Amino acid sequence: MKRFFSAYLSTLAAFLVLDGLWLGVLMGPTYRAWLGPLMLETPVIFPALLFYLIYIVGIVLIGVFPGARAGSLKYAAGYSALLGLMAYGTYDLTNWATLQGWPSQLALVDWAWGTFASGVAGAVGYWAVRRFKVQAI
Repeated sequence: MKRFFSAYLSTLAAFLVLDGLWLGVLMGPTYRAWLGPLMLETPVIFPALLFYLIYIVGIVLIGVFPGARAGSLKYAAGYSALLGLMAYGTYDLTNWATLQGWPSQLALVDWAWGTFASGVAGAVGYWAVRRFKVQAI
């Protein structure tokens, strides 16, 4: 259990910092401009929290632990990024296909961001597992 929580907490911290900077500082105004009235003034915390808690389990199980078992940062980051490509792609492409006014540039930028952030968070989780010599399950 300690193994999982070490990997989970480090991956979660990395993802939250990255996504917080992305959504709060770098792209927040752009998202507001692109989405206009579709975007809430204040996000609903519960579903956002659920997303982060569940999604990080996926990064740890699909990227971090297999990468640690293989002794490969490239594997951990790559498979974490692949999860991001699939998850964010599903979200963004579905919205682009079904929601009136969903900007194509938003879909592509957000999709790329999710892929990148997932890969970096998986790399941080891998680093924590290796650094603290936590045995991967």
